[in-house]
Amino acid sequence: MLKTLTVFLALSAAASSFAQTPAEPPASYASVATFRGVHFTGWAAGSTKARRRFVGDMKTAGFNAVVIALKDYDGHMFVRDVPLAVKTGAYTNAIPDLPGAVRDFKEAGIYTIARIAIFKDDHLARARPDLAVHFPDGRIWTNDKGTAWVDPYQKEIWTYAIDIASRAAAAGFDEIQFDYIRFPSDGKTRQCRYARKDHTPATASAALRELLTLASARLKPLGVKLSIDTFGLTTSVDNGMGIGQTIEQMADLVDFVSPMMYPSHYAHGEYGLKNPNSAPYETIRHGTKDALERLASRPAVMRPYLQDFSMGVRYTPAHVRSQILATEELGVRGWILWNAQNHYSWSAVQAGPVIKLPPQAPKPPKKTKLAPVESPAAPRASTDSAKPPLDSAAPNH
Repeated sequence: MLKTLTVFLALSAAASSFAQTPAEPPASYASVATFRGVHFTGWAAGSTKARRRFVGDMKTAGFNAVVIALKDYDGHMFVRDVPLAVKTGAYTNAIPDLPGAVRDFKEAGIYTIARIAIFKDDHLARARPDLAVHFPDGRIWTNDKGTAWVDPYQKEIWTYAIDIASRAAAAGFDEIQFDYIRFPSDGKTRQCRYARKDHTPATASAALRELLTLASARLKPLGVKLSIDTFGLTTSVDNGMGIGQTIEQMADLVDFVSPMMYPSHYAHGEYGLKNPNSAPYETIRHGTKDALERLASRPAVMRPYLQDFSMGVRYTPAHVRSQILATEELGVRGWILWNAQNHYSWSAVQAGPVIKLPPQAPKPPKKTKLAPVESPAAPRASTDSAKPPLDSAAPNH
């Protein structure tokens, strides 16, 4: 067993003391006490210089897991020789040496996760209209932003995702993470028409479970773990939200579930909070507590995405740290930070359990002569805005 590492991090002036026993680290990546990950874009992962700088930042800050995007929700993907991608022109040479990219992380002791978006796929829907979700009049259905989706009942799409995943496994990834493994949520969803005419919330959930069963059978023999991303609110809502995501049912088929619990994506009033975006600690604590109650038989599968970008509220390292604290206080084994530009608050965490420190008394201000000053410039807009992998202001992964 690893010895407990003790690292002191200040949360805020109002923080109180807290200690926690660290969880087991990922097998063979036991350099820190908990599973601490970040998302890395495929385009950045393809640059040797950017990749190695990122590895250095991760190791210095105590991170031990990276999620690399291999297929984005626009449908473009970065894995060679996948038949359907070749036929539709979906492949983009963003990562010229995929095994080499994986190797750079693994040689640094970093656990590697391949992220593959499945059913939100504008490119495939337009290249293969027969695989798309349709309006009743036969036109390709699009959401409020004009993005098309492919039909989750179409098993050719399941095969496509698994083909990408199997090649990722061959490149050396430790885990496959399926994103957008759900039905559409925004726009005129009542007008969605699928290959299955008797579509209901129950048949939607059953289709996703069948896909995960097939993926597990195909991928587990390749030596990789399997995980899924879900709406943030799937931790607290048990009806599948009309998109087929019932986490307690899906969790039985995967190694990890990652609800995308970004406080900026919760509606005002959710969890009784006036503005969840301004209360990241409380928002994440509510969602995490609900998830652990629903995953009582397998609490170790809970591994949420947390917000490290600004949207509506300027997020600082303290905002990021407060989310981490909320999960670790409840005994969650790990988490993943999201920022669409790979700009992370490295100072927000260090290896080992997070501990609150008592507040320190502020120093009295020095007396200085007042001098005329120019009016301060207006603050610049945040450059940390995410694409968050969501469709609207409501959590909907």
